[in-house]
Amino acid sequence: MGTFAGLLHRSARAYDASCTDAAHRGKSGKATGNDVFWSAGFERLEAANAPRKTLENIMKIVVIGGTGLIGSKVVKHLRGRGHEVVAASPASGVNTITGEGLSEVLAGANVVVDLANSPSFEDAAVLEFFTTAGKNLFAAEKAAGVQHHVALSVVGTDRLAQSGYFRGKIAQEKLIRESGVPYTIIHSTQFFEFLGGIAQSGGEGETIRLSPAYFQPIASDDVGAAVADYAVEAPRNGIVEIAGPDRVRLADMVQRFLDATHDSRKVVADTGARYFGAELDDDTLVPGANPRLGALNFDAWFSQSQAAR
Repeated sequence: MGTFAGLLHRSARAYDASCTDAAHRGKSGKATGNDVFWSAGFERLEAANAPRKTLENIMKIVVIGGTGLIGSKVVKHLRGRGHEVVAASPASGVNTITGEGLSEVLAGANVVVDLANSPSFEDAAVLEFFTTAGKNLFAAEKAAGVQHHVALSVVGTDRLAQSGYFRGKIAQEKLIRESGVPYTIIHSTQFFEFLGGIAQSGGEGETIRLSPAYFQPIASDDVGAAVADYAVEAPRNGIVEIAGPDRVRLADMVQRFLDATHDSRKVVADTGARYFGAELDDDTLVPGANPRLGALNFDAWFSQSQAAR
């Protein structure tokens, strides 16, 4: 032991060894004042240095969108750690657009994790969703005294303003920064699970045109674990980034996915191809220095995914 408790423990053992039974226990054989001092002091310091397992560490965490791809994983991780976790969604009576159920579900909450996504990708609808939901959520969080707001966003959001969807995400992040609620914004790279959707966005027929820009896709399992970790940490009041372990070209990875799923379509690398309405360069979709890296590469993810079945 390197702690003061460890030093006291060693001293107590040396003290016991150097005393005779009569001197240590007294003639009556009962514990003396010295015994009481050493025992009580040691027990108090051992308790102070022991891992805390009290209810003060258990938080109420509300996960907005807690039944979706990422939300269900975050809920599972946090419940596994012993936290009181509420998976909130319209199906459970919580609607961030109307405000229905927010005050009730946030009562006593320490942390809110916002994973809700717009049901429409139309430009105006996306912007309306993120601004309305954000305003309603922060009004309820302030009233409830929430201490940490965690939101999942996208690596490169600020570089993708040509896309209506990402303009909505930019508006969401601005609301978070200006809310007055301590926060952590998690920027994630694209999920492996969405490779099929990216392929669909590249056109119809047997030929798909996609940008050869770099990206660093991540497994949803790794995203869920990361979000759960950040949720129980202190607010960063800034942005953290998470990404997959490998940096690859978008067109190449989608072709690899199509081949693995026995899809006969072919991907053509086209520097002019847009990514959900935005032009890309090599750095648009990749994280900066020192992101948190997921454990699963494409092969590991694919071997356990539904796409492989």
